[in-house]
Amino acid sequence: MLPVAEIEAALKNGIAKIPDRYAGSNEVGAYCPTNDVEINVRFLTPADIPSVLELEQRKWEDDQRAEASMLASRIASFPALSIGAFCTRTGTALASLFMKPTRHDSIRKCPTWADCARKQDGEESAKTGVLFGISLSSIDPKAVQAIFEFFWPHALKAGWSDIYLGSPVPGLRHWASQNPDLPVAQYVRGERKGLPLDPQLRFYFKKGFRKIVAINDNYFPHEPSLDVGVLIVGKVPLSGLSFIWKRVPLPWLQRMKKLCSVCL
Repeated sequence: MLPVAEIEAALKNGIAKIPDRYAGSNEVGAYCPTNDVEINVRFLTPADIPSVLELEQRKWEDDQRAEASMLASRIASFPALSIGAFCTRTGTALASLFMKPTRHDSIRKCPTWADCARKQDGEESAKTGVLFGISLSSIDPKAVQAIFEFFWPHALKAGWSDIYLGSPVPGLRHWASQNPDLPVAQYVRGERKGLPLDPQLRFYFKKGFRKIVAINDNYFPHEPSLDVGVLIVGKVPLSGLSFIWKRVPLPWLQRMKKLCSVCL
């Protein structure tokens, strides 16, 4: 665990003052071409916080984005569940994913994103195989794909099998204005050609998050979604054979990352 107090103190004094022992300790992932840009995916360290903050500012409104102390706490608590994708030329953060261990029963009872993201007693030490995606932010869909390809081998090695996400439904406001007498669930669960109507749910569906667990009002401040949030869950590809993967060296599993994506 990285000491949050020391990280926050370093941030106040300037990011360059973060202790050297935290710099350069990231595991480097594979490079993935996206148009003419190469993406480097790695586990996040405190030195990455300024870049991730810039991503948060580009992606979210003031009442939605994470602050530096929050990012530092996530990295300190779960360094192996905090991942970023960066442009190799500019160092710009293109996507980030923060997760935490959870339980099926506790995460399904949470009515809001804040409840889902909050630490619950016993979750951190629980060997449940279940994760909650606290935050998935991106300005490049290919960077998101690169993050998942990077994480799947680590997930198999660690025994993670299920990942929950809380998703906005940005098409809901427009749909509701056209269909004021219809229930929200009709839009959320609606499909066209086998894919969700909502563009965000469709994006996650293609990443393997295909089961809707709950539809919650006042889940997260997001005006296009009318503050409605949808709890969805996906399976880690090939995780049904976890008893095998835990015994396989990580470099071998990393060679399978493309196969994992194909299995979605």
